[in-house]
Amino acid sequence: MTTEASDLTLEQRVARLEALDEIRQLAAKYTVALDMRDLDSLVNLFVEDVGVPGKRRGRQALRNWYDTEMRHSLLGSAHGVLGHVIDIHGADEASGLVYSRNDLETETAWFIELLAYLDSYQRCGGHWFFLRRTPLFWYQSDITDPPIGPDKMRWPGSDPHRGTFHDAFPSWETFWNADRGRLDAPVPAPAPVGAWLRTLRRGTAMPRVDPTGRTADLPGHPR
Repeated sequence: MTTEASDLTLEQRVARLEALDEIRQLAAKYTVALDMRDLDSLVNLFVEDVGVPGKRRGRQALRNWYDTEMRHSLLGSAHGVLGHVIDIHGADEASGLVYSRNDLETETAWFIELLAYLDSYQRCGGHWFFLRRTPLFWYQSDITDPPIGPDKMRWPGSDPHRGTFHDAFPSWETFWNADRGRLDAPVPAPAPVGAWLRTLRRGTAMPRVDPTGRTADLPGHPR
């Protein structure tokens, strides 16, 4: 939906507001279901034929995947939703970016974590669901060991490595590669309604990220 908000009818505006609210609720419900280990409630937030790692599909396969992943040294968790940007693309499609600052308990240490979920949403049967969630990690570290340096992903039993927090956004690399103070180009027009994230991401493809935060699609990141 790239039409300017002022051009929408009252009915379209109400539908857009309802979509935004229901999608925000998806992100909030996800954190609660995840932290309370209610895997049925968790997977029911996704479309019925959701894709699952290992080339599987469906909510039952996703429930089995979460059951396995949530038992890897993790005793307890509290996931906090921070900023949530949502672009509505049409009556049944939307995308979003959700910041998540989390506390994770293991047997030996308390870990802090920050990531952003790059989301795709789909409306089915009159309601919104996750189509896909791609986690982009910035850091994951013992609370007593601040994640200074490039390798900010430091989960027990795995080699420290760099997360993918900035890799889905070309502006990060462009900023650091540019000559300092060289901002001669005119400021472009604001992104159209419903295309803010697409504009920010410069049309780059959705990265494929594994549960450790590594991606196979970007240089320097092993599968």
